[in-house]
Amino acid sequence: MSTVSAKICGLTRPEDVAAAAGAGADALGFVFAQSPRRLTVEQAKTLIAQVPPGVMRVGLFLDPSPGEVWRVLESLTLDLLQFHGEPENDFCRQFELPFLPAVRPESARAVDPATRYPDAAGILYDSHDPAGAGGTGKTFDWSLVRASRLPIWLAGGLNPENVSAAVAAVQPSWVDVSSGIESAPGIKDPAKIKSFVSAAKAFPKP
Repeated sequence: MSTVSAKICGLTRPEDVAAAAGAGADALGFVFAQSPRRLTVEQAKTLIAQVPPGVMRVGLFLDPSPGEVWRVLESLTLDLLQFHGEPENDFCRQFELPFLPAVRPESARAVDPATRYPDAAGILYDSHDPAGAGGTGKTFDWSLVRASRLPIWLAGGLNPENVSAAVAAVQPSWVDVSSGIESAPGIKDPAKIKSFVSAAKAFPKP
C-alpha cells in the first residue's frame, strides 16, 4: 500500500537536506523566488548534489521570466518545476519537465485547476502570500480543495501537529511543508521533519 508522499521545501543547509532525506521525505524543494529561503544557483548546486537517488528535486519559482528558469536548468538537474503566481499552462510546459502549478484555493472554486493546467503533474493548493511564494505558516479552508483527475498536493500552514487532520480532510496525494518544520526562517528542525513525515505517511494515498 502506498502512503501519502511528503515534500520538504525551502531547504538552505546541507544538514537539513540530510535530515529530510533521512526522515523519508519523497521530495525536496529549493526556492528560486523572493523568500528568506531563496538560493543562488551555486548554493542550490551544493545542496542538490546531496539529494539521494529516488528523492525528487523540485525547483520553486514565482512569476519568473523564461530566462530565469532556463538559467537554473542550465546548471541544475531538477525533476519537477513548481510555479507560484498562477502562470499559464503553455508557459509552464515549455521547459519540458513535469510541472506543478500552485493555485489559490478561492480561485479553484470558479475554474477547475485541472482544466486550466491540462499538462500539469498535479495541482498544489497553497495559502496565498502576495509578498512571496509559500512559507506563510497560515492554513486555509480545506473544504475549498476540489476533487481532481490530477494528484492533489496540499500546502499552507501545515506542521507536525495538524498534518494528520489535513490529510484526513483533504485526502491529498502529497503534503508540502516549509515554515511548519522550522526553528527560524530557512532553518529546519530535524525532529519536526521526522514527526511531519511520519504523520503524513500514516495515511494511504488516494
